[in-house]
Amino acid sequence: MIWSRRSLVFWYYVINERNLTNILVNANHEKNTGIYIHIPFCVKKCAYCDFYSITDLEIIPSFVQSLVREVKMVDAPVSDVDTIYIGGGTPSLLNPENIGCLIDTICNRFCVISASEITMEVNPGTVTPEKFAGYRKAGVNRINIGVQSFSDQSLDFLSRIHTADDAVCCIKDARRAGFENIGLDLIYGLPEQTEKTWRFDLESALKFTPQHLSCYMLTYEPDTPMTMDLMYKRFKALSEGKTGALFDFTARFLEENGYLQYEVSNFASSIKTRSSHNQKYWSNVPYIGLGPSAHSFIDNCRSWNVRSVNKYMQRIQAGQRPVAETEILDTKQQMMEVIYLRLRCVEGICMADFETRFNVCFNQSFGHVVDLFESKRFIKIVDGHCRLTSSGMRFSDSIAARFIEEI
Repeated sequence: MIWSRRSLVFWYYVINERNLTNILVNANHEKNTGIYIHIPFCVKKCAYCDFYSITDLEIIPSFVQSLVREVKMVDAPVSDVDTIYIGGGTPSLLNPENIGCLIDTICNRFCVISASEITMEVNPGTVTPEKFAGYRKAGVNRINIGVQSFSDQSLDFLSRIHTADDAVCCIKDARRAGFENIGLDLIYGLPEQTEKTWRFDLESALKFTPQHLSCYMLTYEPDTPMTMDLMYKRFKALSEGKTGALFDFTARFLEENGYLQYEVSNFASSIKTRSSHNQKYWSNVPYIGLGPSAHSFIDNCRSWNVRSVNKYMQRIQAGQRPVAETEILDTKQQMMEVIYLRLRCVEGICMADFETRFNVCFNQSFGHVVDLFESKRFIKIVDGHCRLTSSGMRFSDSIAARFIEEI
């Protein structure tokens, strides 16, 4: 099975069958805290998406007030903050004044390091040149654009509200507003997609020299309209063999064009342009999640907010934190996380760090599993790191699951 955008949370289902959002990778990231803000609003729900969002845009002002109050409620001991990520949903439905208010509130509540990475997701069709200028003035210094495709036919299948021309205009407007750090999201593995049509999307993206590319494989999540259409045979999913070929082509093509793969689905033009915020989720680094359905992780304690805007605002208005549940990860769960998360990384698992943290011998615990996948050329040991090869990346979930069986 090949990893996709939604497979980013597969490992957490194994642990306790709950959803966790916004996960990416970097082994060497500093231990500063990251802050994630979930903006749960969309013009309409995309047919494939099961991230939490609603389409009632009239309550945005009240929601922002609640979000500001939640920032002030956070009482967890945290280190300095060096990343803020505003995701969703569609954060670009908020005006620059709202975004500026949120960033200012965070800066007043926490010790935010100067030159921190402040990322905002935007969707074409919801942002204007004036908005871009306002977001930049508010403090946003990294833009992530949900392009998904430069084909109108593909965008229509994905039920996106924008056209390919809208996407092009959005990227150009972001550049004109002065944003020098831009990431683009793309989706592949669509029905009947070929290497030629996917190559068109990649080449179209590279024309704008983005600093970052996220290439997610389409997956069919339970209870989404697209999955229901698939079940009723209104279309036929691309075969696993063909999606695997597209996966291999993506990594090869982007490497040839100067983009470094640092995680299964993510590529950067340099080490400096990797997503600093998203890398925290792979490195046992603390992060605070704000907004409905957002997750927090501090000192091996994970908590997540209620998955309802109305319940979220009701809790806040009552002076209560909107936390739905909290759990302390035991040693086994921590080991599972490290394996699943680190095997998604190009750097892989640092065996010495693993042994120090868990007081086990990596070779004694997993040596025969490593030997098995080394013989298949899916794993290699390099400089004390257990890493997946480019071929192994295609099967990272299955390989990680085999490691987990030994815990």
